[in-house]
Amino acid sequence: MPGKRPLNAAVIPHAKRERKAITLDLKLEVLRRFEVGEKLSQIAKALGLAVSTVATIRDNKEKIKANSQVATPLRASRLTRHQSAIMETMERLLHVWLEDQSQRNMPLSVTIIQEKAKSLFDDLQRERGGRSPAEKFSASKGWFVRFKERHSLPHFTVSSTAPGHKDVYPEVLRSIIEGGEYSPQQVFNVDETGLYWKRMPEGMFISVEEKAESGFKSSKDRLMLLLGGNAAGDFKLKPLLVYHLENPKALKGYSKPNLPVIWRSNKKAWATRTIFQEWFTYFFCPAIEKYCAQNHLTNKALLILDNAPCHPVNLGDLSDNVRVEYLHDRTADLVQPMGQGITSIFKAHYMRRTFEHILEATDGEDTAMIREFWRNYSIMDAVDNIAVAWEELRRATMNSVWKKIWPECVQFRSVSQTDNIAQLQENIVTLARNMAFEEVVEADVDRLLRSHEDDLSNEELMQLEQEPSGEEESEDAAPALRQLTAGELSAAFSHFEAGLQVLASNSPGDKWKLQVSRAVSEAINCYRELYREKSGAQSSSPRSFLHGATTCSSEESRQ
Repeated sequence: MPGKRPLNAAVIPHAKRERKAITLDLKLEVLRRFEVGEKLSQIAKALGLAVSTVATIRDNKEKIKANSQVATPLRASRLTRHQSAIMETMERLLHVWLEDQSQRNMPLSVTIIQEKAKSLFDDLQRERGGRSPAEKFSASKGWFVRFKERHSLPHFTVSSTAPGHKDVYPEVLRSIIEGGEYSPQQVFNVDETGLYWKRMPEGMFISVEEKAESGFKSSKDRLMLLLGGNAAGDFKLKPLLVYHLENPKALKGYSKPNLPVIWRSNKKAWATRTIFQEWFTYFFCPAIEKYCAQNHLTNKALLILDNAPCHPVNLGDLSDNVRVEYLHDRTADLVQPMGQGITSIFKAHYMRRTFEHILEATDGEDTAMIREFWRNYSIMDAVDNIAVAWEELRRATMNSVWKKIWPECVQFRSVSQTDNIAQLQENIVTLARNMAFEEVVEADVDRLLRSHEDDLSNEELMQLEQEPSGEEESEDAAPALRQLTAGELSAAFSHFEAGLQVLASNSPGDKWKLQVSRAVSEAINCYRELYREKSGAQSSSPRSFLHGATTCSSEESRQ
């Protein structure tokens, strides 16, 4: 029978598959992972076991536990070190907190970490009440050593600058600026900051009512912004916004490239090295080139950054026109321009703009109307208000914050009157009292503005694992491909044409040139169809780019 191996056919022996020994410890580890809620397939992958093996261990749970009870004293003492569900959760949330501290470049020590671990454990135990047996945890040094090994943590030390210490960085920076002949228009600084975009003062009725509700609190929903500008103060960069969802329902129907912010997503709403490098390459460098051309400046810039983990150390290698310098860890918070009040002033403007938005959308008196407006206040509303707030910052303010790091470039010795924090807080209180928020006082506003810079509280860490209500991922959100404009596509085609011309002029023969040209033409056919679709309204006959062995004409490239 065709396809059937003859009985006398030579049989090639296969190497016998090595069997993995399943120790009692390994079986107990499988059961422990089941108890804390891990799925069968996740456990199998994590421990390198077959799914069927993990299932068998689960089915023999009682027998395995009985065997562990009669183990030798040495083994029994080792088995008692398996963590409880509360300890698992505490360490997971502690690791999130540590990542947040690292993102914000905050100094850490063993003592600080131990105190946070103990408070997290106590809060988790209180939350569970009688649902779990009483357990003691002292956050000992022995625990910290084991925790550090489990999560591959670095060595933590407190970083600080002694009072009266004079840092030499301004002198170093001055020599870099003089050597590179940078003007104040060509020197930039950016910094990340968190924003609780749907948070109101504690005493307001909408905050009180939300606190009484169960589930995810929208006031705990945080996004990250990258804000910055040049030392002259005349050029503020388009904000980079990082949110925990890529396609919230509120953004359905909006083209992300046309938003007043650069929209990116990360599960924890943090900037990553990848996001930052993409921002630097595709947004910062082109923006600098355009700005310099408009102001008749040489296309070059100096970008000053702190040593946050999300700032890649190789940025300077990615551009021939932008030099990147990193501030010293111990003095970054003291001298970094964007850290000298810019983020605080921006958040005050955002809060004032949010109150203005409420007043514009309601009569300011009807609490039911205000409650309904706030319930529907979405991340898209926040994006619009972020853009307005960022636009509000005046040139004098953006220039004055450079006085610690580069005093020679400062023309304005203080912030603009319209950017004065005390004045902004007073304006916010006045707006609140013009509505149904008579109970709001300046201390409430000040406390709210400061809360944006606070550490993640234990409650916020626990809520990070919950899915936020009302801002779910849109299932039918338009893919990014459909957001490309005809102009962007045309520019991309011109780049393909230039690249093919370089290859064609250096190809060893016509065969290679023809193969590459056809391959590229086929590969970008979907984009060519998209261009025809988008430019159809402007032209009766769709244009053909990279057709066969030729590319688009120079006339088409200019469109």
